Amino acid sequence: MERPLLELQGVGRRFVTGGEEIPVLKGIDLSIRSGEMVAIVGASGSGKSTLMNILGCLDRPSEGMYRINGMEVGRLSGNELARLRREYFGFIFQRYHLMPHLSATQNAEIPAVYAGMRKGERRARAIELLRRLGLGDRCDHRPNQLSGGQQQRVSIARALMNGGDLILADEPTGALDSRSGQEMMTILHELHDRGHTIILVTHDMQVASHAQRIIEISDGEIVRDQCNPAVKTAAKEKLPQRRLPEKDATFLQANWGRFAEAFKMALIAMASHRMRTLLTMLGIIIGITSVVSVVALGQGARQKVINDISAMGTNVIDINPGKDWGDEDAADIQTLVPADLEALKAQVYVDSTTPSTGGTQLLRYHNITANATVSGVGEQYFRVKGYKTAQGAPFGSDDIKRQAQVVVIDQNTRKKFFKDIDPVGKVLFVGSLPCRVMAVTKEKDGPFGSSQNLEVWIPYSAAMSRLLGEQYFSSITVRVRDGFSNQIAEQSIIKLLTQRHGRKDFFTNSSDTIMKTVNKTTSTMALMISAIAVVSLVVGGIGVMNIMLVSVTERTHEIGIRLAVGARQDDILQQFLIESVLVCLIGGLIGILLSYGVGLLFPLFVSSFAMQFSLASIVSAFLCSSIIGILFGFLPARNAARLDPIEALARE
Repeated sequence: MERPLLELQGVGRRFVTGGEEIPVLKGIDLSIRSGEMVAIVGASGSGKSTLMNILGCLDRPSEGMYRINGMEVGRLSGNELARLRREYFGFIFQRYHLMPHLSATQNAEIPAVYAGMRKGERRARAIELLRRLGLGDRCDHRPNQLSGGQQQRVSIARALMNGGDLILADEPTGALDSRSGQEMMTILHELHDRGHTIILVTHDMQVASHAQRIIEISDGEIVRDQCNPAVKTAAKEKLPQRRLPEKDATFLQANWGRFAEAFKMALIAMASHRMRTLLTMLGIIIGITSVVSVVALGQGARQKVINDISAMGTNVIDINPGKDWGDEDAADIQTLVPADLEALKAQVYVDSTTPSTGGTQLLRYHNITANATVSGVGEQYFRVKGYKTAQGAPFGSDDIKRQAQVVVIDQNTRKKFFKDIDPVGKVLFVGSLPCRVMAVTKEKDGPFGSSQNLEVWIPYSAAMSRLLGEQYFSSITVRVRDGFSNQIAEQSIIKLLTQRHGRKDFFTNSSDTIMKTVNKTTSTMALMISAIAVVSLVVGGIGVMNIMLVSVTERTHEIGIRLAVGARQDDILQQFLIESVLVCLIGGLIGILLSYGVGLLFPLFVSSFAMQFSLASIVSAFLCSSIIGILFGFLPARNAARLDPIEALARE
């Protein structure tokens, strides 16, 4: 007796929802022989689609055994299952599942691409199949230019592209009008007459009546399995029975056709989302431009970059009340108190620390008034934030203890109130509080320019008791001592304050990445250049990774289609890696060109030295952009490759 083509014994499928297992299939025993035309019928939710997914190797059973030509499917790897879907099965989906950006011919070709068929050969076969299905004049049309029946025929051509010995049709007439539905059933009968095994999954008994055998499923169990007396069994052609795949190709053995398809799909995805692609490249462009330009600027420019970065206060950790930024309860948390400040000062990893409290207040000197940002701070504030004084000296610990009514002003405040006079010693009203000016800070220029706001600072003790009437701080900022890790310091701060408060009612914010860069730049000029390159490109790489993760989410349906028609996980991984590397390479090239543009403009503004471009730095930057593309593109690409084809197909 001939061995069954498909054989299921005790197959069950359970899904976990909300921590509860829901059985969808229960103890399915089923055999289907080669050349049969079988209809699996049942109401919505009966489990018929789940059974089809298991039969088509899109899903695995939770229990039981499934054999194809005597081979147990449960023992096959993911790539071997993909090869089965690619070369043995043909899927005809209710929603067609065509790629909207590909023509009818290109959609039909997809399984052959992953099978390694040569471009000319697969194109000729796709056109021939479309002609046989009455679409000879629609080969170059995209899905949105085709009717529903025509789109369904394209999906049939795709199912037959690699042979399609066994055709699985999910509600093949469900999305069609009556005429197109009749044409669809005629085509399925023709395929059956040519020897294809046909499995129809439908809830429509009229469609099921075309099959030789009707299997009814209800609540996950087969309740009826009988031959259809209305359909006569005639002799059919026999397709040569293919041996099931035993081994699939590795990524390194992938042929040029697969690579070319992945490359083409990457270019199409980039072209289809030009703005997203440009934004993805932006981090890489900025990184490469800055690296090449910094190298060309030379010793003097490199030193200025170091000074600018250092001025930003990169080795500091901010402590704020609440769970995170925007926490609605943060204003009611009053646990950052002076005792916490003293405890932090005593830690070995702390270089200096300062609290902060205050807000906007009206300043007045004689008849001049203006709003300014008034901050109550500690005596170490100016060291923590990297401020230097242009006149006078800032307040000290004694002024904190005696709640002195003294103030330090910035250059903007000096220009507003004391244009032509020495402000030190003058009395400036902060709100209703008269304060004596002790010092004026130097203008603090950084990479983002100087602030245009008016800022003044008074001792936090005076601000809390005399101005605000509060006993707690808005935040505390800690400057980490040189040689200590920001990460370790941050963990120690969290542990210390959690023990003091009895709970974690605060969050920390550390600019650890920039701090690491500054630490490296203080050693040698060569290390400085390397650190800037790493930081700039890592930031760009993170941007690439984030956008690629979004891209994977947007293209989940496309990935599901590719997996269903036989794409290996390596194929999906390859496609997204190529896209990531292309983005970084193009971004790197644009960055290098922009660097040369900066070099052309530089002499117009600076005459003291000229930029000299290094071939080594340009080549290194280009290689770095490639490496960044691979490293930061791997996670999104791996996530895409690991998508479940059933879940992916369900997303539109």
